[in-house]
Amino acid sequence: MKLKNNPRRLVIYFFYDKRGIVDRYVPHFLKDLKENAEEIMIVSNGEIEPEGRQKLEQYGNVFVRENKGFDVWAYKESLEQYGWETLEQYDEVIMMNSTIMGPVFPLKETFDKMDGQDLDFWGLTEYYEQNVDPSGCCVYGYIPDHIQSHFIACRKNLVQSEEFHRYWDEMPMIHTYWEAVGKHEMIFTKHFRDLGFKSTVYVETEALRSYSGYPLMMCPTKLIKEQRCPIFKRRMFFHDPKDFMSQTAGEAVSELYRYLETQTDYDVDFIWETILRNYNQADIVKNMNLHYILSEEYADAGKRQQALEKNKVALVMHLYFEDLLQESLHYAKAMPETADVYITTNSEEKKIAIEKVFAGLKCNYLEVRVIENRGRDVSSLLIGVRDVIMDYDLVCFVHDKKTAQVIPGTAGASFSYKCFENTLASRAFVENVVTTFEDNPRLGLLTPPEPNHGPFFTTLGREWRGNYDMVKKLAEELKIYVPIEKEKPPIAPYGTMFWFRPEAMKPLLQKEWIYEDFPEEPNEMDNTILHAIERIYPFAVQQSGYYPGIVMSHTFAGIEYGNLKYYVREYNEIMMKHHIEHFHQYMCAELQDRLDAYDDRDSLKGVLKRRMKNRVRAILPGAFDN
Repeated sequence: MKLKNNPRRLVIYFFYDKRGIVDRYVPHFLKDLKENAEEIMIVSNGEIEPEGRQKLEQYGNVFVRENKGFDVWAYKESLEQYGWETLEQYDEVIMMNSTIMGPVFPLKETFDKMDGQDLDFWGLTEYYEQNVDPSGCCVYGYIPDHIQSHFIACRKNLVQSEEFHRYWDEMPMIHTYWEAVGKHEMIFTKHFRDLGFKSTVYVETEALRSYSGYPLMMCPTKLIKEQRCPIFKRRMFFHDPKDFMSQTAGEAVSELYRYLETQTDYDVDFIWETILRNYNQADIVKNMNLHYILSEEYADAGKRQQALEKNKVALVMHLYFEDLLQESLHYAKAMPETADVYITTNSEEKKIAIEKVFAGLKCNYLEVRVIENRGRDVSSLLIGVRDVIMDYDLVCFVHDKKTAQVIPGTAGASFSYKCFENTLASRAFVENVVTTFEDNPRLGLLTPPEPNHGPFFTTLGREWRGNYDMVKKLAEELKIYVPIEKEKPPIAPYGTMFWFRPEAMKPLLQKEWIYEDFPEEPNEMDNTILHAIERIYPFAVQQSGYYPGIVMSHTFAGIEYGNLKYYVREYNEIMMKHHIEHFHQYMCAELQDRLDAYDDRDSLKGVLKRRMKNRVRAILPGAFDN
């Protein structure tokens, strides 16, 4: 059926937040939706904070239910609340959820186009057939073509049918995410199409069937640019990177963000607000490609001047080794002359030596402070300059570094080089860092890449180094609630040199640290609170609503790319010699399976399980990512 002018439209909008917080993207969406619907019911799985509930009640009735049955049972119980007789009075009943963000374009465009089509139900986007059932409970045994369940509009012909009533009346309880997919999302479209009901989607992607089975996830910018797709998935920003890397070069998310920011009126700060509060920073940084490669030779004069005028900048430098003072001075000279410089050290004798060497440093203000040699560089920042740190918009924190325990000494020296060259490479580089913070108001921390050469190679893959439990305990003490997961690395400054906004570091800086919080000297520093603090910096930033990123000078980025390419090629050569050759994630999976088989080579159950997994992986990337 086609819809007449001003149709009666009911929207059932499913909302869920584990803390009951309503982020701004939700009322933004509802405001536009309300202009196109007679009535909206907002159904929440779990309680909502009072402030959030007030926001939602501006747009419709709010129905709070127990957090069970996922979105499927939220729809089922909402339909039951209205009753079939009442529902059949509407021309269209829409079931949608808060997993989508937007609208990028006014929803009136969408409704005007679809109202004129003779349909029984329709949606926004479609997922294409895959010959596998990752849910393990789909009645068809595979994923059929289906309208994605984040938005399904059902017209009166369908809503008043016995088949529709039976579908919802007989819906079993949903216990897991995969049951929600396998017992509803995958089957709804085919079930009703097979019964003769007509359907389609607003974003016509049939021509992309062989291009991507999931266009909304893998090429969203294409859909927005070419089809005026009004929505995008919130999940993109925290989705498992393996899925993106198996189907793209990793550009999909950052490309979408840039397009939204520069080519549309959508407020991208809505994105930051919800993802930083709810999701793991490792996935966000990888998917958003938050790696900044900055020139150390050239800085835009206009932008540089504006950024330096708007931001009060300081350098905090902890110096211990007198034989490294000239090297430290070299890097300090990279700071703009308008910057204030604070140097901490552990004795009056060293203070005198530092003041002599740094006497000619051109800066706005220079002060050398003597602090206790307990907590080393960490206490320098958290105690030594505590009285002034919040006076600044941006701070660079560095310290002299020998890593004397590492043999050969060149490996330790190269670690120091990597840290300094990606924080204070040159005056132009520093000016570009300041400009980068100015251009990205949600950026809270910039850190050099982790060490991955020589004895530091296993930092990649073992970033926690036994400090996870201590970080979790410290996070609890500091009231840091953002996700911290053992399986995912922190975006941490492993050499404890970094740029940051003090405003973003408040959860850590506001604590009244004392020297006794840190281990006595001498200490080997393994698994102490010093390492926990090193790893909690980025989570403190995220808790404050900012994100951490990686920064490199353009010269060092060339070195880093060459190193990482060399490492990957070495591994590939070895694995391909042993006939492990496929996409990266499948090669890793097969290697893991072979190692498991070696450990349990006689297990028939293990062999059959691996064969099943390999078949599913070959057909459906990311099937075992959850």
